[in-house]
Amino acid sequence: MHQANRVPRGIMAVRAEGGASPEIKALVENVNRAFEAFKAEHTKQLDAIKSGLPTADITAKVEKIDAHVAELQKAVDDAAVKMAAAQMGAGGRHLTDAEYSEAFSAHFKKGDIQAALNKGADAEGGYLTPVEWDRTITDKLVLVSPMRQLATVTPVSGAGLTKLFNLGGTASGWVGETAARPQTNTGAFASLGFGWGEIYANPAATQQILDDSAIDLESWLAGEVETEFAKQEGAAFFSGDGANKPFGILTYVTGGANAAKHPFGAIKAVNGGDAATITADGILDVIYDLPSAFTGNARWAMNRKTQGVVRKLKDGQGNYLWQPSYVAGQPATLAGFPVTEVPDMPDVAANAVPALFGDFKRTYTIFDRVGIRVLRDPFTAKPYVLFYTTKRVGGGVHNPEPMRALKVAAAV
Repeated sequence: MHQANRVPRGIMAVRAEGGASPEIKALVENVNRAFEAFKAEHTKQLDAIKSGLPTADITAKVEKIDAHVAELQKAVDDAAVKMAAAQMGAGGRHLTDAEYSEAFSAHFKKGDIQAALNKGADAEGGYLTPVEWDRTITDKLVLVSPMRQLATVTPVSGAGLTKLFNLGGTASGWVGETAARPQTNTGAFASLGFGWGEIYANPAATQQILDDSAIDLESWLAGEVETEFAKQEGAAFFSGDGANKPFGILTYVTGGANAAKHPFGAIKAVNGGDAATITADGILDVIYDLPSAFTGNARWAMNRKTQGVVRKLKDGQGNYLWQPSYVAGQPATLAGFPVTEVPDMPDVAANAVPALFGDFKRTYTIFDRVGIRVLRDPFTAKPYVLFYTTKRVGGGVHNPEPMRALKVAAAV
């Protein structure tokens, strides 16, 4: 493959300074050993099929090894993401307002706070979460939500955002020295809006638990909110309908609900060449349909089941298109391009779009408004204290051209 020696870049391909830890190196070695075993058993399975021999036992063994490879690769990917996040400062805890943070923690435990430190009070009597609380939850979202790793994430200061596009159309012409110069056509413009919504979580704890000084309130709250927010955001960024939530990237694919929304058109769907599954030729067709200007940072996005399907694909020389990580901090690759596991992508099925390929940062933007807000409510559900946590977020495709969708369908 012409891309076989590419070194993937981006958040999933960051190497640790000074080398990887022994644990990560061991994971990488285990993945490669498991994949070698997978290839050997898969070859036996194919030979048995060709010879008309029973394949039940071999097939079961192949599926077991395949599942083991997937588990090991996921462990490597998770380690790579955490390593990259740490390099970006996600793991750091830098208190920019320690005085307010201490008062806020006291308020969480007892509901008491000095007026002189009440810098976060709003008109409704709530308290804005301290900067480091906001950062903690946001950092965890980066670690958990695949689209936040892949797409462009931009903070905005307004209630909404509209992007203006130049559709072209400006005309010109050649003239002589004294020839007339009639008015020429002027370019046209179009605007594009994005889906917006408010995501919330409302975890509860008893007052007695909050009074226990051994409890790490910040970690507890961040963990609860991170899990809920990541689940809701992940689904919306890929399939959201824009009703009080972002527009999902899959809705912009040809035939989707937002296929006609963008002035530049839909995300092009490339048929995989088979009506029921993904083929090796289909993978290559998608890669070569994407203009080379967008392949520098291109990657695949698919769920775990789909990875199990493409892991068995070979090129014309019998080489497997899927390859495990060979260097700590790098993801698995498919036809030379990195693969990101996205649970919210569809499974392989007729007329489904189980894989996306392209430059996600140049395709999709996530808009964060304000940050995380936390309101303490000790009254509604006594003896529980509710921590009403909200985050306003928007999202949508800002340019469909750097992306392609693999559609399970026969070649046209």
